[in-house]
Amino acid sequence: MVTLYPIKIFFFLVLFPVAFFWLRRAWRIAVKRDFSEVALRRGEPPPDAARWAPYELALNLVAGGVLVGVIVTVLLGWLAYEEWVALAGSTLWMKIFLSFALARHAHAMAARKTASGSARRA
Repeated sequence: MVTLYPIKIFFFLVLFPVAFFWLRRAWRIAVKRDFSEVALRRGEPPPDAARWAPYELALNLVAGGVLVGVIVTVLLGWLAYEEWVALAGSTLWMKIFLSFALARHAHAMAARKTASGSARRA
């Protein structure tokens, strides 16, 4: 039978930079008030990025915190492989989907505002 042990190790090691990246983004939003990475669509934040910053902050903080929790519990041996992979995988996918939805919603709202503003001027 083929063992998947190297893949298990690789997936566990990938959790470190992902958690760091998400927590660093939360730090930039909360402490440095840098909204340049909030609700990105095609690499651009929406015009009213400060409005969407609390939602992006919560997403990054919760997802990064869950991954740090998974890392700690795996190192302490409290979770079996199936449990921590399910928790980490679900967190990764949910963060990706929710960030995508937030970005689309933020940019759609900005487009509606500019469209309604230009219609009033005409």
